[in-house]
Amino acid sequence: MNTSDIKSYMQTLGQQARAASRQVAKAETAAKNQALTAMASAIRRDESVLIAANAKDLDNARAKGLEASMIDRLTLSPKSVATMAEGLLQIAALADPVGEISGLNYRPSGIQVGKMRVPLGVIGIIYEARPNVTADAAGLCLKAGNAAILRGGSEAIHSNQAIAACVKEGLRLAGLPETAVQVIETTDRAAVGELITMKEFVDVIVPRGGKGLIERIANEARIPVIKHLDGVCHVYIDDQADFDKAIKIADHAKTQRYGTCNTMETLLIHANMASNILPPLSKIYFDKGVELRGDETACRIIPQMKAATESDWHEEYLGPVLSIRIVENLDQAIDHIARYGSQHTDAIVTENYTRARRFLREVDSSSVMVNTTTRFADGFEYGLGAEIGISTDKIHARGPVGLEGLTSQKFIVLGDGQLRN
Repeated sequence: MNTSDIKSYMQTLGQQARAASRQVAKAETAAKNQALTAMASAIRRDESVLIAANAKDLDNARAKGLEASMIDRLTLSPKSVATMAEGLLQIAALADPVGEISGLNYRPSGIQVGKMRVPLGVIGIIYEARPNVTADAAGLCLKAGNAAILRGGSEAIHSNQAIAACVKEGLRLAGLPETAVQVIETTDRAAVGELITMKEFVDVIVPRGGKGLIERIANEARIPVIKHLDGVCHVYIDDQADFDKAIKIADHAKTQRYGTCNTMETLLIHANMASNILPPLSKIYFDKGVELRGDETACRIIPQMKAATESDWHEEYLGPVLSIRIVENLDQAIDHIARYGSQHTDAIVTENYTRARRFLREVDSSSVMVNTTTRFADGFEYGLGAEIGISTDKIHARGPVGLEGLTSQKFIVLGDGQLRN
């Protein structure tokens, strides 16, 4: 497809999405839920079809020498297919946010003023590797009354098109326009350039993927962007932490999955705990093949550890590498997170209520946790049904972006003939 053909193709998708958005915005909750349920049924029924399509993508990915973390995100299994379907059913079970009225109050003039929750319109979503995003994004955008244009990575083209067929079937069975969710069929990057500049058709862009992709979208888009660039997540083990609890959390936060944005990348340990907890923790990490990079104090305790450099504290490894720093107190831990963190997800392990409260209040991240793993920072785990992504922005949506993050509010005024003096 040449440049002019891509422009024409994208304009057509945009026009269809804008028209479909008006239909979806006024759709009854029952119709949207019917579509979501039918999508889930089609995905479960077509599990073998989806995995076969995914196998083609995996073969191509390995032939191209893609990194292990990318292949991990690309892989569909019977469990992940079932999770996709379950996510859609959870979205169907959630309350419909569209049309919700809040804060309706009488003014001295006699009018009532409140706010109504409304769809954003057309949402463009650009993502890499993860085929499950196709189902998650379709479901969330639909339930929030939006149309969606989805552009998955070229490495997942077969998987995404197979999932898109299930999505279209669900829309069709519910009597909703199939163009309410459109998955871009070309792998040409020029399509992305068109999508992020089609102001007349697209209301917001959500990029999901590596830092390079998100930086490009943020810099080049002429449309508002909901994004996060890095997932430099921290766990701080306080000197008043429960020892066994701290071991389990620090292990899980790093090793449960390496290639996710909510995986711990830096472990902070109070100096009073370091000599006791680092030896058993480092054994766990070494046994699992995790490379440790520590500050001077950490390296003295565990001589096999590599010395960390300044750049390590900024690094989102997305792999079996962990930075470790020993801090003197809670203030130093919070200062480290403020300097090096990405405002994604940070956790404290402590039995001290006052310190836990301080950590919650003072750490400026989209998710802040006490006595649990950073891996919980996820829309599915938060009860959102699924997520469109995690936002580290501070305006409009922050943290896992579910239904509410895909809507806005408008003022509504109810009167009975009142006139302004």
